[in-house]
Amino acid sequence: MNSLLSSTKLRKTLELAVGPLLLIAIWWIAFKGGYVNKDLLPSPFETIGETARRVAAGELNEDFGHTLARVAYAIGIAVTLGVPIGIVLGAKAAVYRSVEFLIDFFRSTPATAMFPLFLLLFGLGDAAKIAVAAFAAWLVIVFNVAYGVLNARRTRILAAQSMGASSLRIFRDVIFFETLPQTFVGLRNAVSIALVVIIVAEMFIGATDGLGHRIIDAQISYELADMYGSILVAGAMGYGLNVLLLVLERRLVHWAGR
Repeated sequence: MNSLLSSTKLRKTLELAVGPLLLIAIWWIAFKGGYVNKDLLPSPFETIGETARRVAAGELNEDFGHTLARVAYAIGIAVTLGVPIGIVLGAKAAVYRSVEFLIDFFRSTPATAMFPLFLLLFGLGDAAKIAVAAFAAWLVIVFNVAYGVLNARRTRILAAQSMGASSLRIFRDVIFFETLPQTFVGLRNAVSIALVVIIVAEMFIGATDGLGHRIIDAQISYELADMYGSILVAGAMGYGLNVLLLVLERRLVHWAGR
């Protein structure tokens, strides 16, 4: 039994290692084979080693923390405003259809194209960066929550109605839980979008800190190992947030698909 568990854990570990190893292998081939100018692409091992040294020395902590805080603020605003609005829109198909064009239009508009508008409204500070990221994340959450409400399983709703449950009880005990899987899908997508928007905003909207500012500053000063390392750290942040939400979803929405 123990050997079976060990082999299963080993198999899962190997499966998880395939992606990072593949990335390093492609990077190494591109570097060693000269497919990319070596002056523009440092060795992956040199980059990873230098990044590990910077992380251990705490050089990335401040920028990492500022970016993470901005993403957290944006997602907090998006969830607080998006979930109740999505529920209201999804509760009546006619209501959702009446605003569907607006949701799809702005959801399809690149968030970066909205930077000038948010700069006019909020100025060059953190408010503009957080607001545009929150807006982009909010649209994704509203869409997914409304979609989850609209597509709640009719059989469970009808079963609750046949047992004499009130509309409030049906929403609280049936519809709300039915929408949670779709809500988490929207939340994971929203986190990814918010992180992308925040990183880009830190690059170009008067930032003095954050991973985006560090990436563009390293590029300008031609510190390529720092630039690529900061990109890897930003990617690790996004991956870590996604894994965290997946773990949370599995604990809270363990009935999904049943």
